[in-house]
Amino acid sequence: MAIARRKFDAVIVGAGGAGMRAALQLSEAGLKVAVLSKVFPTRSHTVAAQGGIAAALGNVTEDNWHWHMYDTVKGSDYLGDQDAIEFMCRQANEVVYELEHFGMPFDRLENGKIYQRPFGGQSQNFGGAQATRSCAAADRTGHAMLHTLYQRNVRANTQFFIEWMGLDLIRDEQGDVLGVTAMEMETGEVMVLEAKATLFATGGAGRIFQASTNAFINTGDGLGMTARAGIPLEDMEFWQFHPTGVYGVGVLISEAVRGEGGYLLNKDGERFMQRYAPHAKDLASRDVVSRALTMEIKEGRGCGKDADHLLLKLDHLGADVINMRLPGIREIAIKFAQVDPIKEPIPVVPTAHYMMGGIPTNFHGQVVAPYKTGPEEVVPGFYAVGECACVSVHGANRLGTNSLLDIIVFGRAAGNQIIEDLKKSPHHKPLPVDVADRTLARLARLESQKGGESVAQVGTALRKTMQAHCGVFRFADMLKEGVAKIGEVAERAAQTEIKDKSKVFNTARIEALELDNLAEVALATMVSAEARNESRGAHARDDFPERDDEKWLKHTLYFSTDRRLDYKPVRLKPMTVESFPPKPRVY
Repeated sequence: MAIARRKFDAVIVGAGGAGMRAALQLSEAGLKVAVLSKVFPTRSHTVAAQGGIAAALGNVTEDNWHWHMYDTVKGSDYLGDQDAIEFMCRQANEVVYELEHFGMPFDRLENGKIYQRPFGGQSQNFGGAQATRSCAAADRTGHAMLHTLYQRNVRANTQFFIEWMGLDLIRDEQGDVLGVTAMEMETGEVMVLEAKATLFATGGAGRIFQASTNAFINTGDGLGMTARAGIPLEDMEFWQFHPTGVYGVGVLISEAVRGEGGYLLNKDGERFMQRYAPHAKDLASRDVVSRALTMEIKEGRGCGKDADHLLLKLDHLGADVINMRLPGIREIAIKFAQVDPIKEPIPVVPTAHYMMGGIPTNFHGQVVAPYKTGPEEVVPGFYAVGECACVSVHGANRLGTNSLLDIIVFGRAAGNQIIEDLKKSPHHKPLPVDVADRTLARLARLESQKGGESVAQVGTALRKTMQAHCGVFRFADMLKEGVAKIGEVAERAAQTEIKDKSKVFNTARIEALELDNLAEVALATMVSAEARNESRGAHARDDFPERDDEKWLKHTLYFSTDRRLDYKPVRLKPMTVESFPPKPRVY
C-alpha cells in the first residue's frame, strides 16, 4: 500500500501551550514546521487552565526566584530534579514578560503591573509568609495564553494539521527518531511525516481515571507512541488529584478560588484544613489538601445525603470580586453544580487532574533514555515538552500554576535546542524500508478483529479499575489486584472490535487507537505504583505511610515491552545555587 510522505524540518505533535510555544520559536527561525492536533489548536487542553502562571515578579508581595525554587523543590516532595527546577524558576519572569509583549491580556493592578494572586504551596523567604506569585488573566489564563500563541504562530506561518492524530514514532536501526505516522481523522488517510526533529507536546492522560478534570482528548497518545517504540516512561505512579473538582461531574474549580480567599468546609461548617496544614490551611500543597478532603469524607464529615463531598465557600468574597476575578468559576458552578457561588458554596471532591510523570527529558527538551539496556543518553531527533514530558520539575507533586510555566519555559527551550541541533545535522536521514508497517498492521488488526468487546466497554473497565485501585490513597492488596486487573484490561483492549465501521470522521477507529494509548499509560501507572513502597507527594501508601529517602529517592522507569521497572537517581544538585536537601514536608 502506497502511503503519502511529506517532509518538514520539525514535526510537533500537539498544539497546546507547549507545542505552540516550541513551534513559534522554530517558525520564527525560518524552519518548516508542521503541528498536528486532534482538535482546533485553541481547543487544546491548555485552554482549560484557569488560575495563572507562576513567576516571582514581586508585583504584590516581595518575591524572588530562589523562594520559588525552594517551594517547587518542597512541593515535589524532593523528587524534582533541582537543576531543572532552577532552570525553570530563573526563566519565569522573562517568559511572562515575553508573553505580555506577545499581547497576552493579563489582568492589571491599579499601578498597571501584571495582576498576581496567591496559590497553594507558594511562600516568601523559604517557607515563610504566603507569597503572591501567580500571574493571571481572570480565571481564564490558559485560554488567554493559547489564543495569544496561536495568533503569533499564524503570523509566523506555522503549518497546522488540524484534526490529525499521531499514530507511531518512526525510528531507524540506530534508534534515531525520524518523524511519525499520522492519520487524518476525517478521511482515515495515513501519512508519513518525515522530520529532522520530532517533538511531542501531547499533554496528559487523565482519561485513564473514571473521575477526571481532563478533556476527552487527553488519552496519553504521546506516551503510548513512546512506550511502543521501546522508550521507557518515567515516574508514572505520580498522579495529582485536584482537591476541588465539581462533585459528580469532575469539572475543575480552580485553586484561584482559594487564592482569592475562598475556603473549604465540612458538614459541620468547620474550616477543617487548619487540622491538616496549620500554617498554610486551604493553600497547602494539592496532595495535602486532597488527602485532607478524603480523610474528612472517610471519617464521616462529608456533606450531602451520602456524606461523599465537601463544600467550597466563596460567597463572602462578594459579587464584585467573583464577577471580576472568577467569572468562569461562577459559570461552571451554575452550569455543572446548579449553584450560584455568589449565594451558596460549591460541592467539591478530589478528582484526577495532572500527570507528574511522562517521557523522560532533560531541561532542553531532549528525550533521554536507555535503549532497553545500557546507559541513559539523548535519543537523537526526539524531544518532548509539557505534561507528556517528565523533566522532572514537578517530582511527586506539582504546585498550582507551575504547569503553565513549565510549558512556556520548556517549549521555548526545546525550540532553541532543536535550532542548534539542526545546525549540526541539517539533512534528513533515510527512512527505513518498513517505515509504516507497524502502523498499518495495527490498523489492519482493528479492521479485521471479530467477536471482541466494544471499545466503550473496555474503556469503561479500564477507568473503573484505575479509579478503584490507584486513587488518592493506595493499599497493598488493592495495588496488587490492580496490576492483575489492568493487565487483563490491556489484553481485552488488544482484542476489541470496531462495532461501527462508518467512515464519517472515523470516530470508532480514533477511539480504538486512543484506547491502545490509555492501556499503555494505565499499565505503567499501576505497575510503578505497586512497586514504590513509600508515601511521597501524590503517591500515598496506606502500608508505607512515610517517605523513605534512603531507599526511594529515585525516579521510576517503566519499560512497556516487558513491563519491567528500572530506576535512576534524582538530580539533587542545582546548576549555580546550593541544593535544598530533603527534610520533613509540612505546611
